Amino acid sequence: MSAMAKRITIFAGHYGSGKTNLAVNYALHLRRAGEAVKIADLDIVNPYFRTKDSARELEEAGIPLISPAFANSNVDLPALPQEIYGLVQQRDFKVILDVGGDDRGAYALGRYVPYILEENDYEMIFVTNFYRPLTTTPEDALEVMREIEDACKIRFTAIANNSNLGNLTTAQNVEATREKAQTLSRLSGLPILMTSAQQEVARNLSCDNIFPMILQEKYYDIKE
Repeated sequence: MSAMAKRITIFAGHYGSGKTNLAVNYALHLRRAGEAVKIADLDIVNPYFRTKDSARELEEAGIPLISPAFANSNVDLPALPQEIYGLVQQRDFKVILDVGGDDRGAYALGRYVPYILEENDYEMIFVTNFYRPLTTTPEDALEVMREIEDACKIRFTAIANNSNLGNLTTAQNVEATREKAQTLSRLSGLPILMTSAQQEVARNLSCDNIFPMILQEKYYDIKE
């Protein structure tokens, strides 16, 4: 998967879709494959589940993290570091962008879109969890997808089926959402880039493009 990775990979989706955990795992995946990687947290909406929670793991892997100055504090200001412009303008490393949930969080991405479109070497992945209340159907998920696109003025290019029930997830739970993911793919015209799941669960999946993840306890909670 890393050999085909675009220079910029953007993860966005509904609240609780698991996009932050997926973004962190994908960054680690690229680093293990020998890529120079940087990751940025663009979440200015939800202060509770942020990429910064994995700062130690990322640092140990040699992955620089850029996040809001007040991440992991009780202060939540709608501000993003100027360094993020450098991520989208410099082109000698891979970049992972973790975008805030839904259309409100996607507005933060909009300021970087002209640079991303100019380079035109990006993947924007819609992360969906069909076990979350507002994305239980492909039609609902498509509505969220379009709202995000309208907010940030850039289109998704692929889908990640990250459907899970937290630490209760079984392979059968993930397999049960395959048809929904395929329907969303058909409705949106986008390919399913990956079906992601915790490593033990992933071993028992028969889906295509399985992406096994290490799910930390702070992310592996259905309340995310």
